[in-house]
Amino acid sequence: MSEDGTRAILQEYGARHPWIRLIDNPRRITPVALNLAIHASTGAVLVRMDAHVVYPKTYISRLVAALEKYGADNVGGVLRTLPAGDGPMARAMAVGMSHPFGVGTSYFRIGTDTPRWVDTIAFFCIRRETFDLVGLFDEELIRHQDGEFNARLIKRGGRILLVPDVESQYYARATLRQTARMFYQYGYFKPLVAKKLGRFMTLRQLVPPLFVLALAVTGVTALLWPPAALALAFVGGSYAAVVLGSAARAAWQHSPGVGLALAVVLPVMHVSYGFGFWRRVVELLLPTRRSSGKPAAELPLSR
Repeated sequence: MSEDGTRAILQEYGARHPWIRLIDNPRRITPVALNLAIHASTGAVLVRMDAHVVYPKTYISRLVAALEKYGADNVGGVLRTLPAGDGPMARAMAVGMSHPFGVGTSYFRIGTDTPRWVDTIAFFCIRRETFDLVGLFDEELIRHQDGEFNARLIKRGGRILLVPDVESQYYARATLRQTARMFYQYGYFKPLVAKKLGRFMTLRQLVPPLFVLALAVTGVTALLWPPAALALAFVGGSYAAVVLGSAARAAWQHSPGVGLALAVVLPVMHVSYGFGFWRRVVELLLPTRRSSGKPAAELPLSR
């Protein structure tokens, strides 16, 4: 149900290739789209391909080959993040999305030299029968539905493989506001996923919220007890030192403008994620105080 011209493009392709089918998704969220497509599909192997990515021509064949060769249950490739524009801020957002300090050990974003068993991947190449064993995507999760699915897959003994020589080009968000909204939603849905799974999937998911919590606690404590300002300075100073070091390297590798922009992008990513995380924790612990805004599944997505 996109309104950005996608439907017209698909209809044009469908007129030339009758095997292409356009399926309406009135709820307009990703997990519903995935489940509709899975139900409508007939193939033995299913591959997800999102629209803001450019894929190599051998994408499907090489992933299917890896699925068979390694005995994996789910296979994906590396996303090389490209900027959505030519300006320093757009380029810095692309750098942040593939930077170890920006996204931690998300190997499908930062890359790997050899095939690696991982906790999650972007998209999927998966046997149809696996969905019969694990179930479909959780339609309550407009974000991180793939991570939650992969966690269920691993819990049932499945293995997820990242293939380094299958590289797609992913376009980062165009504005800082879109990036902030996206990371806010990433953080917002992590506690709900943890509640459903009974645990957090990885330590990296907790780092931004713990940083935001440490800033808040030391900041409030410093107001009440001035000596605590040393703790606040340590937390803030340590983080600032890593951000500035990352920015300096980006300035050397790209341009001074990109370095300066990255010094803004990284805190926006982490703080947005942390705020979203703690808001959701409060809503889960105190459901009667939940905000009166739109339901989670109707939050506007960043595109």
